[in-house]
Amino acid sequence: MARMSDLESVFCRTALWRAWARRAVLPRVLPRGLSGEVLEIGCGSGAMAAEVLRSVPDIERYVATDVDPAMVARARRELGEFAARAEVLEVDAAGLPFADASFDAVVSWLMLHHTITWEQVLADAARVLRPGGLLAGYDLPDSRQSRVVHRLTRSTVRMVAADDLAAELRGLGLSDIEVRPLGVAGAYGFSARR
Repeated sequence: MARMSDLESVFCRTALWRAWARRAVLPRVLPRGLSGEVLEIGCGSGAMAAEVLRSVPDIERYVATDVDPAMVARARRELGEFAARAEVLEVDAAGLPFADASFDAVVSWLMLHHTITWEQVLADAARVLRPGGLLAGYDLPDSRQSRVVHRLTRSTVRMVAADDLAAELRGLGLSDIEVRPLGVAGAYGFSARR
């Protein structure tokens, strides 16, 4: 099973990461029209989930998931103020325990490269989307810099090239596919509709 390195795990729990998520990341990646029932795969510490919930009052239910029990515990604390419309579950993104067509949106914030089987994760995300549902997120490119950073942090990853991601989304039969650079650390955003 893939997991973040200890260094990445600690960093994702810091105030610095929460501030970065709020000020630099969210304005670039938050999709328009996000509403209804939203599933986040790989929520980590819950920092992005909290910022999304603060920014989008039209979200009725937000289900944040992660495979790491320590991250799930941290995310539960982070999302405590949103208990009426958010829950955090320990779930493997490569085997989502939700029925077909369960969510209006599925989001993934900087975690696909940690799943190793990212194609399977995307297929399962598409499966749980309702017709017309939105799949959106961002990730790091398959670049020399990304590979070096993850090697130095001893993180288990399989980087996702933007072109490969777009091809996979097309292969899943999704439409309105967009993969675009974000201008932050080489990251790219993506979105598609079922």
